[in-house]
Amino acid sequence: MRFIIQRVTEASVSVDGQTVGSINQGYLVLIGVNGTDTQSEADRLVRKMLNLRIFSDENGKTNLSLKDVDGELLLISQFTLYADCRKGNRPSFVKAGNPEHAKALYEYIIEACRKERPVVQQGVFGAYMKVSLVNDGPFTVILDSDELA
Repeated sequence: MRFIIQRVTEASVSVDGQTVGSINQGYLVLIGVNGTDTQSEADRLVRKMLNLRIFSDENGKTNLSLKDVDGELLLISQFTLYADCRKGNRPSFVKAGNPEHAKALYEYIIEACRKERPVVQQGVFGAYMKVSLVNDGPFTVILDSDELA
């Protein structure tokens, strides 16, 4: 499982010209699920993401978490995070989880986040989406379940 976390001052996602989710200060999170990911791995990544201290304190040090700044979440499913570009010029997506598995874990992640944060917005699983954001910093962090202890 992979989370691409972008610290934002604002972000939104639209489908067919209609905004389906938008946030102010917080995280835009792109979520990739592979075929072997589990709810346990989702729990670890959600916990890590929510506790990351990547917002600046009064001294300009990245020392505050999402909760500390009353931050919001915009969660977007993105199977292309598992693109394999090692051979040829056309990416392979065989490592991405099948849609049923990926959707179930994506929805599990959304619900887990809603238990912890009051504002959790989302994209539409499997839809063609347009995502807009103002990356604050820019500050982007990658969490990969294969790399977390």
